[in-house]
Amino acid sequence: MAKPQKRYVCQVCGSVSPKWAGQCGDCQEWNSLVEDAGAVVTPFQARHNLQSGGRAIELVGLNADVSLPARMPTGIAELDRALGGGFVAGSATLIGGDPGIGKSTLLLQATAKLAGAGKAVAYVSGEEAADQVRLRARRLGLGSAPVQLAAATSVRDILTTLQGAVPDLLVIDSIQTMHSDLIEGAPGTVSQVRASAGELIRFAKERGTAVVLVGHVTKDGSIAGPRVLEHMVDTVLSFEGERSHQYRILRAIKNRFGGTDEIGVFAMGELGLDEVSNPSALFLTHRDETVSGAIVFPALEGTRPVLVEIQALTVRLASGATPRRAVVGWDAGRLAMILAVLEARCGLSFSSAEVYLNVAGGYRVSDPAADMAVAAALVSALTERPLPSDAVAFGEVALSGELRPVAHGALRLKEAAKLGFERALVPSSLKDSAGVRLSGFARLGALVDHLLGRG
Repeated sequence: MAKPQKRYVCQVCGSVSPKWAGQCGDCQEWNSLVEDAGAVVTPFQARHNLQSGGRAIELVGLNADVSLPARMPTGIAELDRALGGGFVAGSATLIGGDPGIGKSTLLLQATAKLAGAGKAVAYVSGEEAADQVRLRARRLGLGSAPVQLAAATSVRDILTTLQGAVPDLLVIDSIQTMHSDLIEGAPGTVSQVRASAGELIRFAKERGTAVVLVGHVTKDGSIAGPRVLEHMVDTVLSFEGERSHQYRILRAIKNRFGGTDEIGVFAMGELGLDEVSNPSALFLTHRDETVSGAIVFPALEGTRPVLVEIQALTVRLASGATPRRAVVGWDAGRLAMILAVLEARCGLSFSSAEVYLNVAGGYRVSDPAADMAVAAALVSALTERPLPSDAVAFGEVALSGELRPVAHGALRLKEAAKLGFERALVPSSLKDSAGVRLSGFARLGALVDHLLGRG
């Protein structure tokens, strides 16, 4: 019998190397190569022709009748929003997030609600003992929920146990602790994670069970293990947020049964995660006093507008000192671009001032529509002129100084009007006011003149 060839697999990116090295040649990660058992290739397999000997499969057309997948609403509106309406029978969902962010808490709350609605639910923990999970459930007020609980790490034992009574929902916490006896290697290695996930996903497809896999994350926030794991599952959810802040955001990165443009917002409370139906109220600070360098920006997460406050501060330095640029919640490269446009196109000098930019509440903004709000906050901080407290600002800034329109302007204005804002600083091409008084500008220089009272 042929011996399996030795190979070394990177635990971060999954690349394969014939020999061990201290650094992965693909992702440049250090000490990530682990020995893995390769496949056994026999002379018979090498000569075998894959173009014959198989069974014929059925081919259908695109116009064939198809039924919508059956969904299981969890009873948690924000979770259902991110999933697209609930868990789909026979699907596999992967949820990742930083340690302590609330993944297990959210899933425990969801399983308790589904079990209370009459669904058969099994929760398998590979990281905690059953008593630990039970104590957490009691602390959250879920001790009486009819959830079937187990602590196990063997995929074979788990699937054998579930053969008799197939659950509607199976939660595996976490996939990095699972072990398949079909593959050599310790739990958490690339081969074990891939094999364990493959067996659980096959069980989900064959038995119609919705399987949820909890995944660890690396230091840069990506889900640990082979990248193929995200391709194997139907839905990938990312649980984001800072542990020092109250809010949590559940974002769909991939969804074969729905869109990836919706988010669920939660707030960590004494009894677990509470739904936040109005995220704008969570991220807006009290604006009783007018201060320079602060403006409200209507961000857009999918189809949900979220109002956040952009805060800027500039500090003049003595000549010769190197100014500092610090950003929290926004892209530092984007800030450098806005500063360059303000200097080159509008005649404002930030070269002798330190610049600090913050998105209040720990929220992270990646929307290019924040350019105009950031520019307005920077101008206000530099000149120490407060911005109107009843105004919002949004629009994209081009390198030429042109203010470009952004998507869903009317939806942003509608949310601003709902929270009492009466004015909006926007690109001049936006015409739909949604009940808000618009101040339109074609170029960034015109906005600066308006804020400085020049015109």
